[in-house]
Amino acid sequence: MSKLAHRIEKRAVSILVDRIMAERNPADRKKTLKRLSYVMQHLFGDLFEKESFDEARRLIDEGGKWFHFLNNGLDTLNPNVVKMAVMDLGFESAFYGLRARNAAKEKYHCNIPWAILFDPTSACNLHCIGCWAAEYGHTLNLSFDVMDKIVTEGKELGCHFYLLTGGEPLMRKWDIIRLCKKHNDCEFHAFTNGTLIDDDFCKAVTDVGNLSFSISIEGFRDVNDSRRGKGDFDRVMHAMDLLRKYGILFGTSICYTRKNIDTVTSDEFLDLLIKKGVWFTWYFHYMPVGNDASLDLLPTPKQRAYMVRRVREIRGTKGGKPIFAIDFQNDGQYIDGCVAGGRNYCHINPNGDVEPCVFIHYSSANINKQSLLECLQQPLFKEYAKGQPFNHNHLRPCPMLENPQYLAAMVKRSGAKSTDLQSPETAEHLCAKCKAYAEKWHPAADKLWHEIEEKKAQEVPTSPKTAAH
Repeated sequence: MSKLAHRIEKRAVSILVDRIMAERNPADRKKTLKRLSYVMQHLFGDLFEKESFDEARRLIDEGGKWFHFLNNGLDTLNPNVVKMAVMDLGFESAFYGLRARNAAKEKYHCNIPWAILFDPTSACNLHCIGCWAAEYGHTLNLSFDVMDKIVTEGKELGCHFYLLTGGEPLMRKWDIIRLCKKHNDCEFHAFTNGTLIDDDFCKAVTDVGNLSFSISIEGFRDVNDSRRGKGDFDRVMHAMDLLRKYGILFGTSICYTRKNIDTVTSDEFLDLLIKKGVWFTWYFHYMPVGNDASLDLLPTPKQRAYMVRRVREIRGTKGGKPIFAIDFQNDGQYIDGCVAGGRNYCHINPNGDVEPCVFIHYSSANINKQSLLECLQQPLFKEYAKGQPFNHNHLRPCPMLENPQYLAAMVKRSGAKSTDLQSPETAEHLCAKCKAYAEKWHPAADKLWHEIEEKKAQEVPTSPKTAAH
């Protein structure tokens, strides 16, 4: 697409978004939202099934749970935050960027990610028990120039979404604001403990508009503070109050384990988050990464099966809760399994090592020494591309946790090395820890997957087109 065409199309979408945000009458907003859907279908209909646009319009017409959720966001969030999220995460990343990424994938014969997760620093102001990020140490940083390089070269490949973790990324919060300001056609999202969020920072966030947050929390005060330190829960609640006050988009990042799974999915806990202004919640399955990782925290098959059903219940179009729940491990059905190795995302640690996943600490490429494209073309990523999906049951997506026979073999064939600077762990050692878990989860996952596939088949409407197939 030419730069002129891109500017014209972006301007047309921007005008419609401004109109939607200005409207207060729900009926008028519905009409303009539907008009926007037709414009996006006209511009990008070749990238998506027609049914996707039809389904979006059906949800708008019904005016149900998610339409009210959207309306609430348009009415209560900071207008600049909303506009930047729609244009950067929507137009630039999900639509325009998809076309560019598809072209780059064909041209360079490698995976091109939708999102890149990188660590500005390994430093952190907390000392949480069992934190895998601590394995990198506390003295590593990506320079501003290197972070700028990641984003600049990523945009050339069609990537307009950047996730930040660490360490604690807000130890570098003013460099992050500078990065957001320079690349205002990208959306940035920080996974943070929340303790460094204050009024001055919130004002800067609303000024740039293209930075959102996931705040780490693991339950109510006693459970949360037992791992993250005394007083952490209250500091997180204060951070949420500030973000809500300034109309900043934020959610939570929750690691679920054998010990906290019931609490972090309970109505009581979710109601607290919603009251505090949380819009979404990422659930992450505990991963036994690191030589000293505890296997006792791995959820049981029964607990994980509960998690699969519970998350779908929470975000159901009817009932559930007015919060969007995402399960990194159990939502593989929507993205065709494992997303790592650059297929949809990759991770760059604070030493510059480009890894397939935030939980897979092996690499043979470094962003400090190579271009982003060269890093995406590294042998380990090509092994990922050849193997994905690692399982056609997308409740068993990971080449480490549920299919441990794959990761060790890929690391060996690619020649990748451990990127753990404190206590290097062999892929064989890591995968051996997952073998018993994988064997126990296998039959439960197959039963659940069969149920999901049957339900999906029942929901397909009968029509001449579907009947013919």
